[in-house]
Amino acid sequence: MDKFLVAAAPHSGEELAPPPPPRRHRWRRIAVELDGRIDARFRHRESRLLLDSFAEIGAFDHKYYVHGEERCGTYLDRMVNASTMDFHQVREGISAMEFDKKGIYLASVTLSGCLTVHDFEILYCSKYGPSCSLQDDSSNYLLHISNPMPLNAVRWNPGNQDEIACTSSQSDKVLLFDIGYVSSAPTEVLQKGKSKFPALYSGSRKSLSDIAFTSDDKSRIFASGLDGAVYMWDRRSSKTHCLELMSSPESQFNTVKLGVDNRTMFGATKNGTIHIWDLRGGRASAAFQSHNEVQQLASVKVSTLLDKIASLKEQTNIVSSPILSIDFNPSCSYQLGFHLDDGWSGVLNVTNLSVTHLHCPPPAWLEGTDLVLQKQLRKPTWLPTSSIYAVGSSSYDGIYLLDFHPDMSSACHVDYREETRGLEENQPAENKFVPLSQRVLSCAAHPLSHTIIAGTQFSSLLMLSQKQEAIRNPES
Repeated sequence: MDKFLVAAAPHSGEELAPPPPPRRHRWRRIAVELDGRIDARFRHRESRLLLDSFAEIGAFDHKYYVHGEERCGTYLDRMVNASTMDFHQVREGISAMEFDKKGIYLASVTLSGCLTVHDFEILYCSKYGPSCSLQDDSSNYLLHISNPMPLNAVRWNPGNQDEIACTSSQSDKVLLFDIGYVSSAPTEVLQKGKSKFPALYSGSRKSLSDIAFTSDDKSRIFASGLDGAVYMWDRRSSKTHCLELMSSPESQFNTVKLGVDNRTMFGATKNGTIHIWDLRGGRASAAFQSHNEVQQLASVKVSTLLDKIASLKEQTNIVSSPILSIDFNPSCSYQLGFHLDDGWSGVLNVTNLSVTHLHCPPPAWLEGTDLVLQKQLRKPTWLPTSSIYAVGSSSYDGIYLLDFHPDMSSACHVDYREETRGLEENQPAENKFVPLSQRVLSCAAHPLSHTIIAGTQFSSLLMLSQKQEAIRNPES
């Protein structure tokens, strides 16, 4: 309104009127309410408050029984490792976890072979609810199955939220469980059939490392193998694989991920390469004529992309490192987050295949970390709406919350300029390290809230959320 007013001319002999006060900036929060939308920049600014609010609010140990009689293998391995102070067994810890689409259930698997499904509301209410603690360990989970083989991956079927798929590092089968059945045996088992290219792959590396479902078809399942190929099953036709996605023979896939369009497959290997296939055929026209062969669309080596970052190359010697995990940002479809064996995390822009964000913590050997613990697989997660990447530290008992906002204002952006830090509007959400009581191996973020569940090397679950304190009425 002030800009439409015109000051009256002063009368003769009168002093000039003082200049109008400087125009104040619009209140950002009120502007958002008036506009009726939350833009990306406002969400980025407010994420600073979110990062500062995280803290460990609860821990849940894995102390479960098998058939109500004897302790499960995960608990026994924990007791054995606790009694051997100078030697750490690798076969311990929560290797993977995932929420269902609505955030009702949380599925987790351990390196000792336990599959556990928790009710998130029960876990949360045990800390903030009518009951102060769980009555016994059996009320902590909805389903608990102990297997003789270590489990390294778990996924919910998006088309059937009662179904869970698991893989083992000692098997070439995909195990499917239905949470509606109280049975330790899988409801269905998918296995690799005869390969079309048996000469390319080693027979000693038959195990599967990760799983991916298509969101538009509950019958198609993909699994990455340590033999250098990604396999697809169509459960409507057979229990053996019907498609092989080929790569180089020396590749060993640690993880696999489908693009948001369900047409592009991404696989990350131990030699630090990301392979990409277009399931519709891609560049090779012959793929349209064959239903069991898809040519590779592209492949990029992460160390080569990092070598192109001049500021990074000046400070450190870049070497190839295994890729432990890849995952798409749910709030930005072209951002593919990756985590390396040396503890580095970053973002690959899949539109131009360039690294746009990077976080390089101190190396684990600098802190004297046990090499056995350092080599364990770590699986980060994205928060659902804020472009924050949560990853367990390889050196400390804690978790990094990284600002990977898809803009140059992000503190992790490779082209971030320090001179913009002084401006309040350009203040980035600083990376946050949250200290925890145990070393973190895997993470899962609730799809509807900002609660994070972290799986530890001791097979415990840690809950990270905003602290809540009761306010007492001083007059009462």
